[in-house]
This record gives sequence, C-alpha cells and structure tokens, in this order.
Amino acid sequence: MERRKSKRVKIGDIYIGGNEKIAVQSMTNTDSADFDATYHQIKRLENVGCDIVRMTVPDIDAVKTVYKLKNSDIKIPIVADIHFDYKMAIEAANAGADKIRINPGNIGDESRVKAVVDVCFDKNIPIRIGVNSGSLEKNILAKYGRPSGEALAESALYHASLLEKFDFYNIILAVKSSRVADMIQANRILAEKTQYPLHLGVTEAGTVHKGVIKSAVGIGSLLLDGIGDTMRVSLTADPVEEIREGKAILSSIGISEDNGINIISCPTCGRTKIDLIGIANEFERRICDIKVNKKVDVAIMGCVVNGPGEAKECDIGIAGGIGEAVLFKKGEVIRKIDENRIIDELIEEIKRM
Repeated sequence: MERRKSKRVKIGDIYIGGNEKIAVQSMTNTDSADFDATYHQIKRLENVGCDIVRMTVPDIDAVKTVYKLKNSDIKIPIVADIHFDYKMAIEAANAGADKIRINPGNIGDESRVKAVVDVCFDKNIPIRIGVNSGSLEKNILAKYGRPSGEALAESALYHASLLEKFDFYNIILAVKSSRVADMIQANRILAEKTQYPLHLGVTEAGTVHKGVIKSAVGIGSLLLDGIGDTMRVSLTADPVEEIREGKAILSSIGISEDNGINIISCPTCGRTKIDLIGIANEFERRICDIKVNKKVDVAIMGCVVNGPGEAKECDIGIAGGIGEAVLFKKGEVIRKIDENRIIDELIEEIKRM
C-alpha cells in the first residue's frame, strides 16, 4: 500500500502527514469551563493512547481551561474548536492551543480571517479547516443539489483559499459527512487536488455498534487507498471508546505501529465445547489496560481443528476442548488449562512475554 504524500505539519510536539504515523484523535465532551473534569478526561484519553485531543472553546472561560491545561502535565496536543467567534480563536492561540479548528466562512469577513491567520502564523500554529454536510455554503449546495462528496470537497478547497490569500499554508483539511460514501468521495477528491494533510472521520456516526461499522468502512477504505493522516471514530459514547476503536481499525488493516494485543478469535460452531464467546469477551475487557512493549497476536479458538494452525501464526493462543483448553506459543503446545482458568493463565503468560 503506497501512502499519499501529504505535507508534514507540526502540532505541539508531534508531526502528522508525510511518513508520520496516523494519529488517532478524540474530542472531550465535558464542560470546557470545568477544568477539573476536562483535565481528568484528557488524562484518561492519554492513558489509552490518544494522540491529539480537541475541545470546544466557545467563550473566555474555556480559553482559561486551555491555558491551565497547557500548563499542566497534559502532554498530547490540544486543538481549540472554534465555530463563530474569531476572537476566541485568537485568545485560544495566545493561551497555548496547539491547533485551531475553524470554518473560515463562519467567522466573518476577511479582516477577521486575517486576524486569526496572523496570530497562528506568528505562533506557528496550524489551522484545521472543518467542513461537514451541515455547514455548506448556499451557492455550493445549490450547485450540487445536496451535500455530495463533490460539494464537500469544493467547500474545503474554497475555505483553504481564504487562508492561502494571506500566504498561510499551515493547514489540515477535515471533511466529514454522516453518509459514508460522500465522506469517502470528498476525501478522494481532496487527495488528488491538494497536498494538505487530511483528517478522516464519519460525523454523527451514532452509537458504538453503528458508529464503529460506519467509521471502519469510511476511514478504513481511505486508509487502504493510502489516504489519511489523522482520524477520529466519532461515537455517541465515552471518548475513550473512540480511541480504542480507532486503534482497532488501524490494527485490523495492518498499519498500526503501536504496541498492543491483537485478538484473533473464531466465530464458534458445533465443535466448540467451551464458552468461547464469554471467554473472548471477558479477555477483551480485561486486556484494555494491560501495557505490552510489543505487538502481541493472541488466538482464541474454539477447538483443535483450526486452533493449532491459527495459534501457529500467533504469538500465543488457546484452543478449546471439553471443559479445558490447550495453550500454544508459536504453535507449540505448552500445557492444558482448566476452563475456569483460561483467561487468568493466558494473561499471566502474556505479561511474561
């Protein structure tokens, strides 16, 4: 898979674009004026591997939170999300925000756009242009009849031109839609017409079940095309879930560079004589907070028909029997485990690896 060659952009202490790893993002859903709640949520996101976090900055109280966060032990870059008040973009930049997210067409005339550009240029802060299907200009919407992929891409390029007019090119483009096909089409158009880094996401994707499916199809399709530099799995859920599912998408298509546990489990059939569904779900739940210093492939298989073969390709695994399982390491049988001890002993072995 050949990756699209986008511009390399610095956000806080990390880079995106170019050959940098694909950053997994989330957004806080706390009251931005509540420093304690926002701080603790960001720390939780850091702990599960969030690379960049965005927070809404609608007023000066939220700006104060940005300042306090940037003077705390928070290490990941903070993106200030601005919708209409250009003054908040300026204040957030002065407070230390690592990136400003705006829709230039929503913040007023050219003098206001220039004011935001000037402060971001002086502080070397990139601007993320956010366009979604609910924010299209009337003339573009009239031209295409609906918020299609072409319409979204044209809007993004138009907004980029508003910044380029003032010789500002430190830009990231984010084009989202709740319609997966439109989101994919828009990003494919932008990938051909610009070298700006692209942030991928299906907006308003829904709850965990539906949202993950939509995001996996939309984000995964583009990543397999080599398109995308950052991503967010937008879910109506705890933001921590967005990071876990985002990393799972990267892992499933084989481009994750992060250490972690990758589960390979069979769908079960009539040969299965242990509660493999329960074991797999409980194992997945218990490994969420386990840190490993390398990538570990774990096979959880229902029987010895496919189990040994799958486990041979994995670092470690189990294959079920009647009330027990056989533990494998690199395809070699280690021992038998009683059904009630499978998860405990599997985790113990992983920790020793």
